Amino acid sequence: MNLLRQIGIVSLLNFKSLRQRLWQSLVIVIGMGLAIGVLLSMLSMTEGLHQAYLKTGDPGLVLVVSAGTQWEGVSSIPRDQMRIILNAPGIARAADGSPLADPGLAVGVPVLLLKNGARSYANLRGFGSKGVMLRPELHMVAGRMFRPGTHELIVGTGAQGQFRGMAIGDKVILPDGEWPIVGSFTTGDLLDGQLIGDTETVMLAVRRPAYTTALLRMASPASFASFSHALNTNPVLRVDVMRLSDWNRKTSAQFSTFFNVIAYGTGVILAVGALFGCFNTMYAAVGARGREIATLRALGYGGFAVAVSVIVEAAALSLAGALIGAAIAWWQYDGVQDGFGSDVFTMTVSPALIGIALLWAIAVAFLGGALPAIRAARLTVVEALRAT
Repeated sequence: MNLLRQIGIVSLLNFKSLRQRLWQSLVIVIGMGLAIGVLLSMLSMTEGLHQAYLKTGDPGLVLVVSAGTQWEGVSSIPRDQMRIILNAPGIARAADGSPLADPGLAVGVPVLLLKNGARSYANLRGFGSKGVMLRPELHMVAGRMFRPGTHELIVGTGAQGQFRGMAIGDKVILPDGEWPIVGSFTTGDLLDGQLIGDTETVMLAVRRPAYTTALLRMASPASFASFSHALNTNPVLRVDVMRLSDWNRKTSAQFSTFFNVIAYGTGVILAVGALFGCFNTMYAAVGARGREIATLRALGYGGFAVAVSVIVEAAALSLAGALIGAAIAWWQYDGVQDGFGSDVFTMTVSPALIGIALLWAIAVAFLGGALPAIRAARLTVVEALRAT
C-alpha cells in the first residue's frame, strides 16, 4: 500500500473517532477560534485605516508641507512662501489661466462628543477657491456648499456617523464663536470624516497666520520633477514636496507598523495558549487511540503515516476554529465605521487578512501537533497496547 493511501486511511479513522473525543477536540477549535477572532478584529482597524489613506491619494495631485513635517496639522507655510510655491513651474492651469492649486489649512476641532459619549476631536480643513475643483470626488448629499468669507461649514457623512451634533443646522464652536453646518458631503475616503470651511475665514477664526499645506495638480506626470526641483533648490523655501498618494502611503505606514505590532503581539500570546491546548489534546488523542495505533502498526502501516495523520487532525481542527473565528470577526467588524484620533474610516476584514489567519492557524497546528505526532510514530505495538 502506497504512503498517500496509508495517510488517507489513518486520517479517516482519526476523524471517525472524534465523536469519542469530542470535548477534547473542542479545546483546539474554541482556542483557535478565539485567537483568530481577536487577531482579525484588531487587524480590521489597521486594514480599514490603511485602505482609507490609500483611497485618498490622487497621483496627479502634489502636496507641499513644511520641511520635516509628519502631519499636516503641524505644517506651517507663510503667505510669502506660498506665493513662490504657486508660481513654480509645472502646475496645471485653470480656464482663467490661474494655477490649479489650493493653499489649505488643517486643524483639529476639540471637545466633540462621539456617538458613545466619549470626547474626541475632528479635522477641520480649509478649502480655497480651487479646493473643490481639485477634488472632483466631493459630492454634496444634503444642504449646500459653504459660502466663501462666511462662518459656515460643511461636514462629511463619516463625521456625521461618528460625532454628535453634526446635522445640518447644528453649530460647531470655534474660538471666534459658533459656525453653523450648512451641508453634508461624501468623497468615499478620509475626507468623509472631516469638516470643511473657507480657508481664509477659518485661519482668522483659529488665529493661524500661516497655511499648513498647498495642494496642486501637475500639468503632466513629467511636470513633478521640474516642480519639485524648483522648490527644493529655492533657498527661501524649506518644504517637502510629495505626490499626494506617496504622502498618504507614508502617513499610513507610521501607524500601520505600530498597530500591527500590537495586533500580532496579542495574536502570538493567544496563539501560544491555543498551541498548548493543541499539544495537550493531541497527546491525549494519541494515548486514547493506543489500541487502534497498535492494530494499524501490526497491519503494516508505517509510523510516518500515523504521524502525518496526527498533524492532519490537528490542522483540520485548527482550521475549523479559525474559520469560525474569522466568520465572527467578519460579521462583527467588516464594514463597521470606526475612528482613530480625527480619522473616520470603515473597518475591513479582507480576504487577504483571512488568508493570513488561516496560515497562522495551520502553523500553530503544526507546532502543537509535531511532538504528539512523533510520539505516535515511535509507538511500538507493545507500547501502544500498554497505553490503553
